[in-house]
Amino acid sequence: MGRKGGSRHLKRKPAPDFWPIKTKEFQWTVRPRSGPHPRGMCIPLLIVLRDYLHLARTAREARLILSQGKVRVDGRLRRDERYPVGLMDVIDILSLKKMFRVVPVRGKRLTLVEAAENTGGFKICKIDDKKTVAHGHLQLGLHDGRNILVKVQNPTTPAEDVYSTGSSLQIELPSQKILKQVGMTEGTYAIVTAGENMGRHGSISHVESGTATRPGIVEIKDGKGEAFRTITDYVFVVGEATSMIELPGA
Repeated sequence: MGRKGGSRHLKRKPAPDFWPIKTKEFQWTVRPRSGPHPRGMCIPLLIVLRDYLHLARTAREARLILSQGKVRVDGRLRRDERYPVGLMDVIDILSLKKMFRVVPVRGKRLTLVEAAENTGGFKICKIDDKKTVAHGHLQLGLHDGRNILVKVQNPTTPAEDVYSTGSSLQIELPSQKILKQVGMTEGTYAIVTAGENMGRHGSISHVESGTATRPGIVEIKDGKGEAFRTITDYVFVVGEATSMIELPGA
């Protein structure tokens, strides 16, 4: 009888091409565990420590760092070498007293950018889904798989139901307290997370609503004054007039 279930191993050649690993040096690499981010858009913690930050020379050394409780992701201690970190996750290296954020970049899909002390204590999440749950409260489904329950008296009252899909939340880590909401509107700052313009960021100059058969279109003007267009699903708002977090060059 054949084995059931998916593979528990991953060869280097079919691994995501943005991982900074040598495909012909060894045959195998670490396979990301199922988690809050898609397998093709995440990085296992072992790869982060060894190949991105160069804090370990071998996988064994990376496992030792994790086992000693020196790494937190989004404010929570993580010891699993296969734990997947992805878009906007904040990685805290306790022994170095440094924080890094996972952000999209042109040509490499995802990269790590060092976060300043005043920005490492929060995370930006995009609202992908919103629904009413028991007793009339709101449940916000965010891009990284987490759900936040917002208790309101009457979710049909516009004054209370202020959250909209496509907007971004600034949440405190690790408490998940909502600090601010920034909508996908003209004048706000956004970065593109997929498509041919992935990694480009700038101020939103125009938002065109979509229909049942056509996605919405957003026009963004980058720091060089060049305008480009992409669909709303690829747009991630990161600030009001300027970005709240550190971003790579456009």
